[in-house]
Amino acid sequence: MFLIQQPHTIRKGMVDCFNTFMVDGAEMSTPNDIPICYSTMQTPPKKVITYEEAKNSTDYDATVVFFKDDYKFDGSQKGIGSKPQECLNIVSKFAGVATPDFSTNLDFPYPLSIFNTYRMRSCGFWFIKNGLNVVNTVRWGNSDTWSYCFDGIPKNSMVIISTHGCINNNSDKSRYKLGLSELVKHISPPTILVYGSAPDDIFAIYKTSGIKIIQYPARGYQYV
Repeated sequence: MFLIQQPHTIRKGMVDCFNTFMVDGAEMSTPNDIPICYSTMQTPPKKVITYEEAKNSTDYDATVVFFKDDYKFDGSQKGIGSKPQECLNIVSKFAGVATPDFSTNLDFPYPLSIFNTYRMRSCGFWFIKNGLNVVNTVRWGNSDTWSYCFDGIPKNSMVIISTHGCINNNSDKSRYKLGLSELVKHISPPTILVYGSAPDDIFAIYKTSGIKIIQYPARGYQYV
C-alpha cells in the first residue's frame, strides 16, 4: 500500500526548512513513509567523482557520488539541506548522480537514522523530477536499520554502495556482510556499484550468483 504525498502548504511567512517540496507527488512507502525513488539510471557510470570534486570539474561524463563526511555536502550554511537549488545546479551538469549518502551511524538515535534515510530518497526523487539520471545509494548499520534502510528502493534496480570506512576491522566487515545479504534479499539488484574496494570475501558470492559487481576506486583511502 502506498500514499501519494500531497503538495506542501505554503502560507505567508512560512519557510520550508525541511525541504518538504522535494516529495511533492512522491509515493510514500508504508509504514515508514519513506518516499519511493525509482532509479532512472539504466547503465553503470563510466566513472564517478565526489560532490566536492564536481564543484570544480568539467568532467561531465562522470556520475556524482556523496561518499564523504556529511559536512562536506550538507553543511549548515552551504549544503543540500540549506541550499538545495545550488546542489541541483552543480550535479545537473553531469551524466548522473547517486542519491546523497546521509549517515546512519551505529551510535545515532533511531529517529535521526530513519530521517537521513528519508532524506536520501527525497533528494533522489527531487533529482528525478528535475530530469537527472539517478541511482539509489544504500546505507545500512546494524540489524536494527534493516526495517527501514531499504525502503523506497524498487526491486530489481541497480544500486550503489560504499565500502569506505565500513570494513576496516572484522566486526565492521561482518556487519557489512550481513547488511549486504539483506540488501540483496530485499531489492534483488541485477547490478551493484561499489565505491571503494570490493574484496572477494564479501562480493564473490554475489558475482557467482549472477549479480554484476562494478567497482570504482576511492582515491586517497586504504581498505583492509
